[in-house]
Amino acid sequence: MITLSFLLGLGFAGLALAGAVTALLAARAVRRFAALPPATGPALPASVLRPLHGMAPGLAETLASTARQDHAAPFEVLCAVRDPSDPAAALTEQVLGPVAILRDPRVYGPNRKASQLVNLAERARHDVLVVVDDDVAVPPHWLTAVTAPLADPAVGLVTCLYRGEAGEGGIWSRLGGLGLDWGFLPNAILGESLGRARGCYGATMALRREVLERIGGFQALVDLLADDHALGAKVRALGLRVVVAPVVPAHVMAEPRLIDLVRHELRWARTVRMLDLGGYAGMVATFPLPFGALAACLLPWGVGLPVLGAALAARLALAATVDRVLLRRRLSVARFALLPVRDALGLLIWGAGLARGTVVWQGRRYRMDPEGRMAEVGRPRGA
Repeated sequence: MITLSFLLGLGFAGLALAGAVTALLAARAVRRFAALPPATGPALPASVLRPLHGMAPGLAETLASTARQDHAAPFEVLCAVRDPSDPAAALTEQVLGPVAILRDPRVYGPNRKASQLVNLAERARHDVLVVVDDDVAVPPHWLTAVTAPLADPAVGLVTCLYRGEAGEGGIWSRLGGLGLDWGFLPNAILGESLGRARGCYGATMALRREVLERIGGFQALVDLLADDHALGAKVRALGLRVVVAPVVPAHVMAEPRLIDLVRHELRWARTVRMLDLGGYAGMVATFPLPFGALAACLLPWGVGLPVLGAALAARLALAATVDRVLLRRRLSVARFALLPVRDALGLLIWGAGLARGTVVWQGRRYRMDPEGRMAEVGRPRGA
């Protein structure tokens, strides 16, 4: 007799096998992406804009990495804080000098990052503007790689993907970094290779000032949570290309508690779901390991265990490809041992992201409307 548990097991097995195929396709896309050479010229004069909010993890090093660029053209690094007493301002002065920090309390909408970019753009000296998040560390060739494509008038914006790096040794920061390395990074590369992602990734966004002015400046983003996605969409609407540069900066993670990690990733999940519900639903195929484990529990061992084995093999192959080929990391058994935990947590957050709700960003809670506009609704408990 066919039971409900058997039917569920077959469903989970199907999802696990679909996820295994997806993982293998992502591994191939990662290998191709890693083989792409980053642009080495021409070098364009550029203003690097870094909005700051508090003492982001590893801030001194991320600031210093922005200044240590092998870039043949003049460039400046400008940072901004809204609160003049923000400790990030004093640290920026120590690392980059007093001219690098702008203390400006003007806010134009609920997206405070976009408001700071409005203020920074007013002060920037160069026509190429490069936005980088305060918790991102960049390699020395990053600035040339993300600005050189803008010499082509058909290119309107350059962005790049990013990897995870634990700012301290805590388990939640490590799991957050693995979520980027083994989840976001290969899935985004696969989506870009298929022409499905059409992304603009907020960790790095470079564009010419005249393009920014044509889309209404950073002022056009101050009400939106997904400012990066909106910027990319507006540039594409002008008939210009958005290029993903083959350079991978590090997003430095600091998740001291499980709740901090969940809030962070749930904000990403609900933002993606809002922007592309179909694509978000398809992400269910990126968790073959939990579904393989469920299939092994519900199906006869002769069926369930091979499904689990296929899911595990494909997922390990993808993780090893990312680490060895793209990130140039030594393969680590201790790191791979966290893969089942990371994937189970990712599936739970994906499920929670299906529900409409609020998100937490920079210590404030926001609600989004269907157009992506955000409204502050208070502060989270325990923040």
